[in-house]
Amino acid sequence: MTFGGKNVLITGAVRGIGRETALKLAKEGLKVWINYRSNPNAADELQAFIEKEGGKAAVIGFDTADEEAFIEGVKTIVASDGELSYLVNNAGVTNDKLALRMKKEDFTSVINVNLTGVFIGCREALKVMSKQRFGSVVNIASVVGETGNAGQANYSASKGGVIAMTKSFAQEAALRNVRFNAVTPGFIATDMTDKLGDEIKTAFVEKIPLKRFGLPKDVANAVAFLLSEEAAYITGETLKVNGGIYM
Repeated sequence: MTFGGKNVLITGAVRGIGRETALKLAKEGLKVWINYRSNPNAADELQAFIEKEGGKAAVIGFDTADEEAFIEGVKTIVASDGELSYLVNNAGVTNDKLALRMKKEDFTSVINVNLTGVFIGCREALKVMSKQRFGSVVNIASVVGETGNAGQANYSASKGGVIAMTKSFAQEAALRNVRFNAVTPGFIATDMTDKLGDEIKTAFVEKIPLKRFGLPKDVANAVAFLLSEEAAYITGETLKVNGGIYM
């Protein structure tokens, strides 16, 4: 893959999809800014691993739901590198409950991170990328943002909002040569799915046409493609990485 820019910020980069995306983009030659909220040791370990493999990385800690912190984080990156070429909005949380038992705080806490935090990142990236007349953003949504899911009214709403918001940003940014796309992972083998019992996992796999959970690298490869010059004529798109469970 070819990349016209030099660096990328990945939010929530220390685990799962975020970590695999950081590794992939570092191998592609980008300097990776590893964002974390509460696990600096994991961020430092990832940076050390990338640099050991010959890549470039830096660590930057902030809560993506904190507007001022996100703004300062982007300023720090631009001050260091003179640019922000790519952004992957990956940070997210869950707080699953049946809707009848879900309090307002249970709903808004997920929206604040998964949707408002992504909005802040998109907005601040667009400010920088508009001046550069170059940039690409990929937002990590979810298949449940397309289908809904029992017990996840908050999470589904947040991810569905990300899909719609991505299209709006894409329309606003196109004349500035800045692209916005989304990826909707299905059931991916991460810490989150590891908590599921074997019977539940088997039931899910039976519903997936490819008969397996996805791997973080499956999502990372899709993200890298959408950021790259190979996808230069793609914007406002939602790329499904779900093994065929929703077509």
